[in-house]
Amino acid sequence: MTEFTPVLSLTGGILIGLASVMLMATLGRIAGISGMIGGLLPPPTSGEWGWRLAFLAGMITAPAVLLAATGSMPAIEVPSSTGMLVIGGLLVGIGVSYGSGCTSGHGVCGMARLSARSIAATLTFMLTTGVTVFVIRHVIGG
Repeated sequence: MTEFTPVLSLTGGILIGLASVMLMATLGRIAGISGMIGGLLPPPTSGEWGWRLAFLAGMITAPAVLLAATGSMPAIEVPSSTGMLVIGGLLVGIGVSYGSGCTSGHGVCGMARLSARSIAATLTFMLTTGVTVFVIRHVIGG
């Protein structure tokens, strides 16, 4: 069972929201991670690679800052096999392609802009997640 951590979850949500607002306010760009990564892949789609790289570098270096500040990292447990992780990653990649963006882009940024497409996508993500968890935990017994 996953341990619920309301303070850490709220803090993380606030930081994600703040980063999204700051990116929109300063550069007028949406903080969708799949779009950022897509803009870094060759061939370059625009001259905006600098801010994309800086945002992604911040996401990668933040754990090092946490380690330096606290002296430890949170325990991460992945109760799935490598095969399941690979299948899940492929399914997420397909979903990002067909859904015109990732969950962070639609859920955090798109819904904040009241985008009908993002609201529909986020509702689809949440319903599908609920059904998947129910089937895996209660039908399959995983």
